[in-house]
Order: sequence, then C-alpha cells, then structure tokens
Amino acid sequence: MSSALPVAPLRINIVIPLFNDWEALLLLLQKIRQTVAPALYERFAFLIVDDCSATDLPQQPDQVGQSLSILRLYRNVGHQKAIALGLAYLADQPEQYPTVVMDGDGDDLPTDIARLLETSAQQPGKIVFAHRSKRHEGLLFRLFYEIYKNIFRLLTGKVITFGNFSLIPPQLLKKLAHVSEIWNNYPGGVIRSRLPYTAIPIERGSRLAGQSKMNFVSLVLHGLSAVSVLMDTTAVRIALFCVLTAGASFVGIAVVSYLRFFTQLVVPSWASYLVFSFFIVILQAFLISLLLIFIVLSYRTQQHFLPAKQYQDFIERVDAIYTVDTPATVH
Repeated sequence: MSSALPVAPLRINIVIPLFNDWEALLLLLQKIRQTVAPALYERFAFLIVDDCSATDLPQQPDQVGQSLSILRLYRNVGHQKAIALGLAYLADQPEQYPTVVMDGDGDDLPTDIARLLETSAQQPGKIVFAHRSKRHEGLLFRLFYEIYKNIFRLLTGKVITFGNFSLIPPQLLKKLAHVSEIWNNYPGGVIRSRLPYTAIPIERGSRLAGQSKMNFVSLVLHGLSAVSVLMDTTAVRIALFCVLTAGASFVGIAVVSYLRFFTQLVVPSWASYLVFSFFIVILQAFLISLLLIFIVLSYRTQQHFLPAKQYQDFIERVDAIYTVDTPATVH
C-alpha cells in the first residue's frame, strides 16, 4: 500500500469519463481502496461523466472517498468532450480543488495519483501529465502510436507523449475550462493554451474488465483531433513544405531548360514530360497553400465552443450516489 503524501489537499476531484464501462469502474473503486492509502483516498471526490451510456450502474458501489456523483449527459459526445464537460462543471462550482483526470478502465493506476500530487507540490501552478514510460498494448498498436507521435511532431513542432491522465491545480481549472480546444482534444488543448505543464514517467496499467471501445478508426480520429487543435502551426508547416516543393520544381525546370537550350547535351524525349510534371507540382502546391490560408482565416474568425459557458446544454442531471454525510442511494 502506498504511503500518504506529507501534504495533501483536503479534497481532490477525480474526473472519470465513462461509456458503458460500469463493471471496470466498480473494480477501479475496489482497487483504489486496496492500493491507495486511506489518508489519501478519503479525500477523493469522484465525478463520473456518463457519456450517455446504454447501461447503468449495476450495483451500489462501496463507499470510497468523500463522494461519488454521476454527471449524466443528454447525448454521447465522445471521450475528449466528456472530459471537457466534467472540467467545466467543476470549474463552475463555488470552490476549486486539485482535479485528476483519469480513465475508468484501469489503464491509469490509482497509486500514481500520489506521484502526480507530489510533482504538483514540487512544481506548483503546473498541470502534471503522466508520460507513458511503458505500455502493455500489442506491437501493432505501439508501432502506429510511434508513427502518430512522429507525425504530430512533424506537423506541429510539439512533442506529445502523454494522454488524459493528469492533475490540474485549482488555480488553473477555470482557465482551462475557457480553452475551447480541449473540446476536441484535452492534451492538445493544454499544449495550445500555453498554460504551464510538465510530464512525469508513469507506467500504464491494464484494463480491469471488458473490451476497449477504441477501434482503429477511433484511434485515427483521436490522432487527427490532436493535430487539428494546433491547426495554425500545422497549416504554416504544410504551407512551407509546399513552398519548398514548388521551389524544388522550379529548380528542376530550370535545370532541364538549361540542358536543352544552352548545352550540346542530348536531352531525352521524356524531359518534356518531366517539365510538365514539375508544373503540375507547382500548381498543386499553390492551390494547397491557398486553401490552407482560407482554412486558417476561417478558423480564426468563427466562434468556437467554450466549455465554461456552454457545458450546461449537454447536462441532463447530476446524480449524487453517496457522500460522507448521507447514506448511499442510487437515483
């Protein structure tokens, strides 16, 4: 059993997005009771963001921590948007506390919450992410994940090695709820917001029950959403690549023309097709650059979803499952 932190806040909010994964959630609560020091988990206040699940809590969970509430959404919005709604709901409360974002399937180990709190105490005012030092997925998943990280770095100039598992200090919660980009991708939104953050190496756990809801298409969409959050930087980098490509094509045309008209060398017949191909590349580069300019201008002028202001439109109700002062009842 892990030891309690020397100094821990009186309340720690735990935001868990969930979709039809109640069995894993019950096992996670049991695991918290078994592996986390009581002095720490007794401070936990759980907020389960129910992403319009088709099923409901199958049984009354054992009381773990100060309270457990379920934020019921009107419709399914996806993992990232559910996180944004949960954070916006907590930011709208009279008082803010340190807030941990974690998955409810067991991939995020409860014992590592103490490490996040410890790092936050050492570096106050920073969002602390869990950098995955070791993963348990299959070889194919890890291969595509490495490809995704490299593409993200190439397109955005940023390095992303962390997921949702993180701790938000209370003074940054309201600011983060006003970052529209977390609606598409929570980690990418934090990067885009320029709020201070850090990451510590933490090993990834294993799913406690059921099957992951993420398939290949979902993973690709998740990666694209992370890139789209930094659309401005991505567009500029792609435009620069188009300029370099057009420049290389101009050089190719110049070389072929020089060999054809200013030297005695015999230029093969396919050289004309090569020049024509270079012109096509230049035209495509110009059109892509023009399209990116309009996309960026449109992105900057349109009004974006602001979780702090519009989260209530998605919330059906909040069910208080239990608190330390009241008997447990399911609504």
